[in-house]
Amino acid sequence: MAKSSTFLMKIIGIALAVLGIGLGIWGYQLSTSVGSQLTQAVTGSDTDKVMTFYIGGAVSFFVGIFLFKKN
Repeated sequence: MAKSSTFLMKIIGIALAVLGIGLGIWGYQLSTSVGSQLTQAVTGSDTDKVMTFYIGGAVSFFVGIFLFKKN
């Protein structure tokens, strides 16, 4: 039972790490859009949507790595 639980946590960790990378890439692509660049030129900062993808991606990635390395 313990081995299957550890294996499942590693699979979930890998999935979260991949999801985090995907969210980071998606956020980068959003940041290069015309609307986002216009907002960045006027306000000097990224849009909330872009920052949400960056933060969500980073959290997902690090939680995934933690779950993968645990045990």
